[in-house]
Amino acid sequence: MVGAAAKREASRMLIEGFKVSKRRSCRIVRLSSATLHYCPKERGDGPIKERMKVLAERFRRYGCPRIHYFLKKEKLVVNYKRTERIYRELGLQLGKRRRGKKMASVIRIPRPKAQAPNEVWSMDFLFDALICGRRLKIMPVVDDFTKQCVTILVSRSISGKNIVDHFNTLSIKPKRIRCDNGPEFQSNALLHWADPAGIEIEFIDPGKPIQNAYIESFNGRIRDECLNDNVFLNVDDAQKKISDWIEEYHSIRPHSSLGMKTSNEFAEAWAR
Repeated sequence: MVGAAAKREASRMLIEGFKVSKRRSCRIVRLSSATLHYCPKERGDGPIKERMKVLAERFRRYGCPRIHYFLKKEKLVVNYKRTERIYRELGLQLGKRRRGKKMASVIRIPRPKAQAPNEVWSMDFLFDALICGRRLKIMPVVDDFTKQCVTILVSRSISGKNIVDHFNTLSIKPKRIRCDNGPEFQSNALLHWADPAGIEIEFIDPGKPIQNAYIESFNGRIRDECLNDNVFLNVDDAQKKISDWIEEYHSIRPHSSLGMKTSNEFAEAWAR
């Protein structure tokens, strides 16, 4: 079935190319004369499109839901369907990230979730490289309740002793720290530090990163939005760029698990 737009175009071709009257051209293509003279109304999407382009350029890995959050916050849109339509018209869809095979959780007794800030921290390692090719080791620590990155250690090498020295510089300590079974986390230095301090080191089952989902999610974000988008000249440069991204992550990026609030807004609301 031919649509109205195609019929309008055919009618105009008959009028311009064959000098046929408008009434006759409509009769030939079976089109209402009112449809031929119809002029689509401007939707008023111009300001939304311009702002959406700015947001998409500023936050290169944010999808439609988070862009809609900012547009709605600025009172440019209300309906999500409108945001989604314009988002698709501009071709801003993100390419799919490569994912590993999905695995169902096999934990029979669920580990207790954090009910307050500084109750459970999660930590893990990421690896990147400096511009000279030397390895860069990164250890973020995330609060499971507020989703804030409470601290991050960036160095060319991180041992158990380095972790202890770094934690000793912090004014606040958690009740539990969740991590995998890496040698740095099982080191005598970390275990001997945690026990007198009354901090429980909670190891996940080997080969089950889903049991440490909060830090895995954070690592995916920092890899996608920071590490893959920056070149690091040296360790200090990497520390600064990563710290700047974390500040943005806390104050600007909305979290669906926090009701589309930023982690700072959620922490402040909980404190009140």
